[in-house]
Amino acid sequence: MPLTISLPRIQIAPGSPLSIPDISWTDFTSLLEDLGENRHSRLAYYQGLLEIMSPLALHEKPNRLIADIVKAILEAQGRDWEDFGSTTLKRPPIAGVEPDTCFYIQNAALMRPSQNLDLSQCPPPDLAIECDLTSQTVIQAYAAIQVPEVWIYAKDHLKIYLYSDQGYTDSQSSQIFPDLPIITLIPQSIAQGVSHFRRWTAETAIPQQPLG
Repeated sequence: MPLTISLPRIQIAPGSPLSIPDISWTDFTSLLEDLGENRHSRLAYYQGLLEIMSPLALHEKPNRLIADIVKAILEAQGRDWEDFGSTTLKRPPIAGVEPDTCFYIQNAALMRPSQNLDLSQCPPPDLAIECDLTSQTVIQAYAAIQVPEVWIYAKDHLKIYLYSDQGYTDSQSSQIFPDLPIITLIPQSIAQGVSHFRRWTAETAIPQQPLG
């Protein structure tokens, strides 16, 4: 069946997701191929529902800062990690999603030589990060892919979702950084800039051997 959607012709207001029902998995993957990697929009797919998001102009600043904070903490703890950026995560034929950033931590060494992220052969990333997002389609897609931990930053707040066999639950703490106040540290650092995080690290002894 030919692709029936032409995304370049669709006008999407920044910050406003567009939902399109009754999309096949074949159409979704064809659309990803047609659009390529160099684009501003993000796509999420879950059981026939396609959601297209055009991030706000200010979206990239918190996204980069959160990723930098994660890397700085991991380095301070002496932990291995691999940043897979906005690589498309796919669980055919149910779900596909493009995080702003995703990290392999527990399986960093395993994934380092990987050139093609095939979740039928590889574990999902340990952490996925999304900014300025309120979509239920996206969190449902992550649940289908079974990403252990998802952070969603929106409206000056951070939500942490932890995955179990029953799906995602909200948490006040991170499994990856259980001894650190991630849920308050991230919003404060974004509001006050990188100087806040630098002051915090100067005043705080970051645990060298986290749980897990």
